[in-house]
Amino acid sequence: MPWQQLIIQAIPDKVDAISSLLSSLDAAAVTLSDNIVDGKEQPIFEPERGTTPLWDATLVTALFADNTDFDAIITQLTGLLGTAPIYTITPLEDQDWTRAWMDDFKPMQFGEHLWIIPSHHHDEQQHTDPDAVNIHLDPGLAFGTGTHPTTAMCLSWLDSHPPQNVTVLDYGCGSGILAIAAAKLGAKTVYAVDNDPQAIDATQANARQNHINDINTFLPADFAGEQADLQVDVLLANILAEPLLQLAPVFNSHCMPGSHVVLAGLLASQAAEIQQAYAQWCKLEIVAQTNDWVCLHGQCL
Repeated sequence: MPWQQLIIQAIPDKVDAISSLLSSLDAAAVTLSDNIVDGKEQPIFEPERGTTPLWDATLVTALFADNTDFDAIITQLTGLLGTAPIYTITPLEDQDWTRAWMDDFKPMQFGEHLWIIPSHHHDEQQHTDPDAVNIHLDPGLAFGTGTHPTTAMCLSWLDSHPPQNVTVLDYGCGSGILAIAAAKLGAKTVYAVDNDPQAIDATQANARQNHINDINTFLPADFAGEQADLQVDVLLANILAEPLLQLAPVFNSHCMPGSHVVLAGLLASQAAEIQQAYAQWCKLEIVAQTNDWVCLHGQCL
């Protein structure tokens, strides 16, 4: 299918908010690059561990389907920024963008033992850790592969808190990466929920690729009907701040005293509102932060 590329000029403190908005508006992919001015690049040398510095002038590039309503997107960006963005929209030659992206997709480590391995790499070439837990996952245009800071923080939390012999719910599962990680780290039962049927298909396909046959996948309505009384030991939700607020009562109904709640997909500036919304039944604390993105964790009261 044909694609359109939206390129926005941004300053560092607006990049995360712009990226989050574009992702919520069905961007197939969002990437960042140096906005080279007068032919001068701004090099970023070896960053401090755990940091991801940005350029003073950054280009945010989003890939959209050809029939996208860009007027509506620009209107929302203007509301977010308080002024009209500087942008360009260019058509892209139709090609296999998934395969083109995969050429640059390398194995990634999260925490001490958890690895995401693309299918065109061999495990033995990546590490010698006998306790390594490998997830075989190829990049897709719309689903998580661990490259986004929010996914990375959730994976690192799972690595340091392996859910052995417990029940896990991944709400907003996307590619199923967190559900698969939980299963590979020893979860007894895993449930995965997403409102996009393509995400359900992707989760099931990725689970099969990892030889996991017992992840229970649901659309929200089906989950609410069939699993209304389900309570889990660990609840993961790597989604945006607004649905995290809306789903708080739903999440509460599926948790019990002592349940772990891990929430991501939100900015540091949104954390206090999320914490307040969950405060009556779960005290959430910021346990990780990458740039403006944060991950919250708490145990239910």
